[in-house]
Amino acid sequence: MVDIDELKFNADGLIPAIAVDDDTGDVLMMAYMNRESLRISIEKKLACFWSRSRRELWLKGATSGSYLHIREIVADCDRDTLLLCVKADGPACHLGNVSCFVDDVMPREEERHEKFTLCGLMELIKGRKSERVEGSYTSYLFEKGLDKILKKIGEESSEVIIAAKNDRKEAIYEISDLIYHMLVLMAEMNIDIKDIIKELASRHVIDKKVKQEKMTS
Repeated sequence: MVDIDELKFNADGLIPAIAVDDDTGDVLMMAYMNRESLRISIEKKLACFWSRSRRELWLKGATSGSYLHIREIVADCDRDTLLLCVKADGPACHLGNVSCFVDDVMPREEERHEKFTLCGLMELIKGRKSERVEGSYTSYLFEKGLDKILKKIGEESSEVIIAAKNDRKEAIYEISDLIYHMLVLMAEMNIDIKDIIKELASRHVIDKKVKQEKMTS
């Protein structure tokens, strides 16, 4: 736990703060904080910055409605830059983009593909549950209900076992199928990815505590 007084603010009393989407890891924006804006951010759990152009405190989203809800604030190893792990209510960029970082300075040499995330896939699956789409396999599974989804998970689990005994590439393919159907089950039961992450994290904490106790015994 780092105290505010341990952070290294520059000569103007400011420290860079980079906001990233806590679910996807995407960089959303970068701004500056002073001690007061950081204190407000911690108290409100909403990103508050110092506007260098207006010379005033700036609660992100106060006018646009695109608040950045802070889940965690982390300092870098030199303690002169902050990382804000946030959940955004809307576009982070004042131009209406999800992220402020959209203009290439050195473009990728390979073809750019839309970034895939499990969270993004989960949102798509939830969308198919709330608004059924004709011809959509995902919507079909929700229409058939829990028993059909569980049957598919049983089938995919068996195929993973068989594939794992045969070929790595085949195993990757079958594991992907299983993960997809597991996400469908989670959506059906209103279980979010963060619920699973929270459960796994709690097990890690318990495991770490047990190891520490063994070392001291």
